[in-house]
Amino acid sequence: MTEVTDRESPRRRVPGPARPDRSGGRRRPGPGARPARRPAPPRAADPRAIRLGSPRPRLRMIGFALTLVLLVFVVRLLQVQAVDASAYAAKAERNRYVVHTLAAQRGEITDRTGVALATSVDAYDITADPTLFTREQLKIDDGPEQAAALLAPILGKDQGELVAKLRPEDSTLRYVKLAGRQTPQVWKQIKDLRTALATKAQTDQSTVNVLAGVLAEPSSKRVYPNGDLAAGILGWVNADGEGGGGIEQQLNEELAGEDGKIRYAQSGGLQVPTVGSTETPAVPGSDIELTIDRDIQWAAQNAIAEQVEKSEADRGYVIVQDARTGEILAMANSPGFDPNDLTKADASAMGNAALQDAYEPGSTAKVMSMAAVLEENVATPLTHVTVPNRLHRGDRLFQDDIDHPTWYLTLNGVLAKSSNIGTILATGQLGKTQAEANRVLYTYLRKFGIGGYTGLGFPGETKGILAPPDQWSTSQQYTIPFGQGVSINAMQAASVYSTIANGGVRVEPTLVRGTKGPDGRFTPAPEPEKTRVVSEKTAKTLARMLESVVDDEEGTGTKARIPGYRVAGKTGTANRVDPATGRYRGYTSSFAGFAPADKPRVTVYCAIQNATKGSYFGGQICGPVYKQVMEFALKTLQVPPTGAKPAHLPVTFKP
Repeated sequence: MTEVTDRESPRRRVPGPARPDRSGGRRRPGPGARPARRPAPPRAADPRAIRLGSPRPRLRMIGFALTLVLLVFVVRLLQVQAVDASAYAAKAERNRYVVHTLAAQRGEITDRTGVALATSVDAYDITADPTLFTREQLKIDDGPEQAAALLAPILGKDQGELVAKLRPEDSTLRYVKLAGRQTPQVWKQIKDLRTALATKAQTDQSTVNVLAGVLAEPSSKRVYPNGDLAAGILGWVNADGEGGGGIEQQLNEELAGEDGKIRYAQSGGLQVPTVGSTETPAVPGSDIELTIDRDIQWAAQNAIAEQVEKSEADRGYVIVQDARTGEILAMANSPGFDPNDLTKADASAMGNAALQDAYEPGSTAKVMSMAAVLEENVATPLTHVTVPNRLHRGDRLFQDDIDHPTWYLTLNGVLAKSSNIGTILATGQLGKTQAEANRVLYTYLRKFGIGGYTGLGFPGETKGILAPPDQWSTSQQYTIPFGQGVSINAMQAASVYSTIANGGVRVEPTLVRGTKGPDGRFTPAPEPEKTRVVSEKTAKTLARMLESVVDDEEGTGTKARIPGYRVAGKTGTANRVDPATGRYRGYTSSFAGFAPADKPRVTVYCAIQNATKGSYFGGQICGPVYKQVMEFALKTLQVPPTGAKPAHLPVTFKP
């Protein structure tokens, strides 16, 4: 049996939480605590150790240096922002912001049906910033030369010319135009080349992107969809975007509109998109609607070009006019030019010869003499006129274009056979003296528009030459009645016949029907001026007489007949003054008339200068042109034949 005692097995005591040390840092060791270690005695100093100096002097030096730097910055900042603020701001403005012109869209020129004869397409002005081609920018000396060598074949420009623009005398110049109105294809070619140079420069340190400063501004290029059609009327646009001739020049202000401007920030020649820009939008030009009918213009141009070539003539012109309204339906010249490519144009053909050439009209002018005789009641179509083979007047001997026995003609026959002598005799009855007769005739010539401008206001138009009657020479007193000694242009000649066709009322010719502004509103052209020249009775009598020229077998204009239509017309063959020498050389051949003769609608006038092959008589070479153009015009305008029979007036009488 186990003995039990009241003494338990000894246990390990767990120390309680530490008590705060109240003994000033010395603690007595508790029961069972280890005795504290005594501190080691201090080591002796090592004489080889480096002793660090005090850091305060160094800190003071660094602080002083920083203060000086900050002071310099503060002084510079005060200078930039206070003392020289305006100068630096102006310089920054100059270098950062650029102003470019926004070209206005040029208005279209259309025919009377709205078909475009002249229009504009997108193009680019190739420009450059010369400061981006300097040594400071490219790190090379010949940047302009390298750029010019690359651009010259693309732009078709002289390399030296481009170098001069890229290295201007004014070193501060930031904008030059290298080439205007280039096609999008040209600009794409330059962009591709510029991109290729930039890509190569990233990998090849020896490559420099010399085209980085070449830029482009949106612009427009004038094009003429029909080539040389109506070029003499339309004119062209020069390199500065201004009309250089024709309607383009005459109505340049209306067509051009108003350019706008844009101002934007740029860097390296490119616009900074994150910086705002200011823009004044461009105002497009107005569209011009002409009286021309494109199809009739085409027919007239083809007909005159073929005859000029066939006759090996210097030039020729055809005018088609609405006899009632004065509107010009066609005005064709040969030779012409293509306004799309002026580099191939002959300078002498770049105008509008139908309005700019002054020449002696010949026998087509006799209709004015006959109008004066009829209106003054000194003769009728049946008046007898005895026409000798030669006629003495003063110191001159006059003759007709052919030798003939004495003709016994009516006044109608004088016009039908185009007798110069008969015309002199008839107009001599206008006054008691030749001087008085001349004054009367002069009055009628002026009323028909001879010696004055047509009213078209066309650039370069001539008013011809008609001296006052008291200045007429001895010869002119007798030659002016049959169309020599007086000069006109083709439009004046056509207008004379339109006046007769319109019942004796002259309507100023017109080329413009109206304008259409940017807002789309159409504004008709002002009504043309109208002038009563002869009575309606006289005009109708003249129309019947002019029919004899074409219908009668003895007439000179039989080649102008048109089956189914009554045609009134007159031939003309005049001595021609050579513009180079001022002397007579060659002939002016012409034909003028209207149809239908009893209810006139269309007037056609044709003239050919200095035909050197084949016939030179107006009825022979201009009569067929008249017929071809008149037939086409009547069909295009859907003018039906009148169906009435022509009244044949007698040409001769029996003595």
